[in-house]
Amino acid sequence: MIFSSLEFVCVFLPAVFALYCLLPGVRCKNALLIAASLLFYAYGEPTYVMLMIFSASVNYLFARLAVSLRYQKLLLYLAVIFNLGLLIFFKYTSFVAETWNWVVGADIEPFEVELPIGISFFTFQALSYVADVCQGKIKAQKSFPKVLLYICFFPQLIAGPIIKYRDIEEALTKRRMDLRQISDGMRRFICGLGKKILIANTVGQAADAVFGAGYADINILAAWLGAASYMLQIYYDFSGYSDMAIGLGQMFGFQFRENFRYPYGATSVKEFWQRWHISLSSWFKEYLYIPLGGNRRGKIRTAANKFTVFFFTGLWHGANWTFVLWGLFHGFFSALEGWLPFFRKIPKPLAYVYTMLVVCIGFVMFRAEDVMQGIFLIRQMFVGMPLDNDSMSFVLGQLTPWFLAMALAGLIGMAPIRPLAQRIRDFDGNEAGRLTWRGMAFQAMLDVGAVLLLFWCIVRLSGHTYNPFIYFRF
Repeated sequence: MIFSSLEFVCVFLPAVFALYCLLPGVRCKNALLIAASLLFYAYGEPTYVMLMIFSASVNYLFARLAVSLRYQKLLLYLAVIFNLGLLIFFKYTSFVAETWNWVVGADIEPFEVELPIGISFFTFQALSYVADVCQGKIKAQKSFPKVLLYICFFPQLIAGPIIKYRDIEEALTKRRMDLRQISDGMRRFICGLGKKILIANTVGQAADAVFGAGYADINILAAWLGAASYMLQIYYDFSGYSDMAIGLGQMFGFQFRENFRYPYGATSVKEFWQRWHISLSSWFKEYLYIPLGGNRRGKIRTAANKFTVFFFTGLWHGANWTFVLWGLFHGFFSALEGWLPFFRKIPKPLAYVYTMLVVCIGFVMFRAEDVMQGIFLIRQMFVGMPLDNDSMSFVLGQLTPWFLAMALAGLIGMAPIRPLAQRIRDFDGNEAGRLTWRGMAFQAMLDVGAVLLLFWCIVRLSGHTYNPFIYFRF
């Protein structure tokens, strides 16, 4: 497994950051980050670290050849075949065999292969780099170590966000560090850690209990409890990891783009995907939706393009039909919103309820172990009667004071609080851009709060077993 959170926070990260600050020059710092990233990955995947290096090497060569040859389109096709071939082999071989057996009644023995952690993320990053070079959007990087660092940089290596090379191209060669940037990055990292350890893990226990319970224990209240808990869990788990990656990037001088913008405030499925896992949705938009024609070829073609994109979005998440159905479910409502002007006229409160209902039902299928469990839980959310003693006892057993407190904190945290705090701090300065005494006091409060939150997280980590992020398996 990858480092436990406690080992990462208390040992690995402080050691790497201290060495990073001591080393002179970007070249030495890059070398340290490459070594640390490979060690970080090899700790959990000692075999597949060579696979990642191999992938980076081949994509580096594709990009270099695209500069010297005239057949950029052919090289791009080869890069797509190579990268998707690796992804299909390691992630979808058994899924394809099992699906084929089910469709034609064959008896092919599925070929079991261990899934490399984070392969979906680093494969998409490598493919986007080659695609941008072949399409003339960026110049091919001559230095292989810089390409390797782009692909294997440990803060976002195993669970994103998916970074485009052009977003950090300059930082690979020249970047700065200052105390304010480091302080902001540390606070962002700690905030993300708190999201995961305190909120996601707590509500996740209730979600796991519901999705792991027998059908007899699941009434309408239990089904809604599991659905709502998982909505909170996956948001705070994944946005927490993204916050940690963005914060670590800041500490080392990199600026990553936001991956979440309060998606549970969306009033349409389209808006939800403009706020949720932005790096993935923008990747599919740029490298699949637009090449297919986007919305430029009529409503029918646009709807077909959306279904295609959402099909592959679901499949990207895992080799299970639950993910595919989740993607197509979102694709249906996304296409429906484009087809029917009625959706643009719905009052905002109703539009919000509709969007959250779609998202909630979709996540039930996303979390389910199989399609039948997903269908059962969704059915129970609406017709799960009666409320017998055993099922009610099961529901009440999940509503502990700590769960209620963290669920409430999760609901409050869905509101745009952090940007407000950021604006207060940024604008509370003088004309020279320096913080006034009020600004310094506010920043000191944030720092103290971050230290207390970090201490609390460490205490919680020390008393619990390893609990990986949800997106590690993707």
